[in-house]
Amino acid sequence: MKKLRKLLWWLVLAPFLLILLLQLYYFVQIGLWVVFNPSSTSFMHAQLAQLQEKDPAAVLQKKWVPYQQISKNLKRAIIVSEDALFAEHQGVDWTALEKAYEKNARKGRVVAGGSTITQQLAKNLFLSGSRSYFRKAQELVITYMLEFWMRKERIFEIYLNVVEWGSGVFGAEAAARHYYGISAANLSPSQAARLAVMLPNPRYYDSHRGSAYLAQRTRLILRRMGAAELP
Repeated sequence: MKKLRKLLWWLVLAPFLLILLLQLYYFVQIGLWVVFNPSSTSFMHAQLAQLQEKDPAAVLQKKWVPYQQISKNLKRAIIVSEDALFAEHQGVDWTALEKAYEKNARKGRVVAGGSTITQQLAKNLFLSGSRSYFRKAQELVITYMLEFWMRKERIFEIYLNVVEWGSGVFGAEAAARHYYGISAANLSPSQAARLAVMLPNPRYYDSHRGSAYLAQRTRLILRRMGAAELP
């Protein structure tokens, strides 16, 4: 009976220990990325696996470039489009999350996310694209780890280099070359605004570049870019 109680105790305790070890792994890994650049992400692994199902020789388009070698036009456009308060908040914009929840409740489906740039980076680095309360909770934990370890500029630098911008296209440099045949440093305001608008659904816009919404939203972001506060 004593052995049975001990076994049951370990069965209950084991999941909590595994979760704790996972958090420790995330914490240490993020600490290393303060100095070292991540070579890949969870989203990259998932996308490459999908591409290689159709073509075993498929590779990702990606190239790391330093923060200073990415156009300020792109930085401003993304902040305006994705997270206007990026330089001010501590990783989570609770007001934006509340508004997104209310909008989704009215629509009866997920039409708004409310995620900050830091939250998006947390998801891209470690998590899947699935939607669940557990995944969202884990995203928030990782978000605060990123904000604990890194300055805003470093968070934004990693984001700009790993975010998905099309089918197999990751990072600002690869995106600039894929869509415009130029480096990320040379993106014009209109090119940058268009790339920023693509971010919520990059694979769709990669194959629907003539979208009327894409053009309309690009003009809106272009008008607002001057007000963006960069880290």
